Amino acid sequence: MSKILDIAPLRSLVAVADCGGFQRAADHLHLSQGAVSQHVRRLEGVVGTKLVEKHGRGSRFTAGGERLVQHARQILAAHDDTLRSFAVEQVSEITLGSTEHAAAQLLPALAAALERADSGHRFRFRIDRGNRLREGLAAGSIDLALVLNADDPDAVAVGELDLAWYAAPAWSPPQAPEPVRLVAFDSPCSLRSRALETLAAHAVPAVIGAEAIQLAGVQAAVGAGLGVALMATLGQTPEGLVRRDDLPLPEPLRLSVCARPQLDAAVVRVVAEAITPLLETSARAGVR
Repeated sequence: MSKILDIAPLRSLVAVADCGGFQRAADHLHLSQGAVSQHVRRLEGVVGTKLVEKHGRGSRFTAGGERLVQHARQILAAHDDTLRSFAVEQVSEITLGSTEHAAAQLLPALAAALERADSGHRFRFRIDRGNRLREGLAAGSIDLALVLNADDPDAVAVGELDLAWYAAPAWSPPQAPEPVRLVAFDSPCSLRSRALETLAAHAVPAVIGAEAIQLAGVQAAVGAGLGVALMATLGQTPEGLVRRDDLPLPEPLRLSVCARPQLDAAVVRVVAEAITPLLETSARAGVR
């Protein structure tokens, strides 16, 4: 029986090369790490040579592995071009990451807007901390991410998120010189930094009274009266909390779409064009 190079294992091999490792490739392909490893072993059985070898704590391609990756790219390109020539619909899956600040109010409307855009892509969402999203973009396990105050020169700015202070109904600012107790996300966090910077700029002393790693934890701590928190809610006050306009008004945070290297610019444009009107609608409604 002649040996055959199957498409799925070849995609796994290229993903390992592009993403920089088996686990990252597995995340990108939405497979288990074991499945990706099995695909590579299957290819090794077909070509009769070792493709990956241990290197320190990780692994690297052998000379044969590097050679097969080059051929795999050509085979996959020809395979996909052939399907396109017969108008075979190919729906690629795009992983879109977001911090909780942006996700809480934006993702439901954004998901609907992307579906209406009929871009030919299926979008899968991932909610994580900003630094983890940046790592995912660099590794290729995340295709796009909504990032606050991105410093990437290639980031596409889509608008601004207005911020407001929220507290429990019975909370009141302390009498000077007592500091304002803040509830914040663990550092690093753009909202945490903006809250401290805003109060410091107005000579209002502040301390971190409670920290949380998730939005639900921040809201719970605020509801328990542990302090006041700065949030991006697009004007929708979280249940059980009240907006406080007696503290210094913070500057909004810039929201940008960041893409992994080599991602098709058309995909970035689809997401940017879907999310920009959502922020503009909020601004026109006078949400401050």
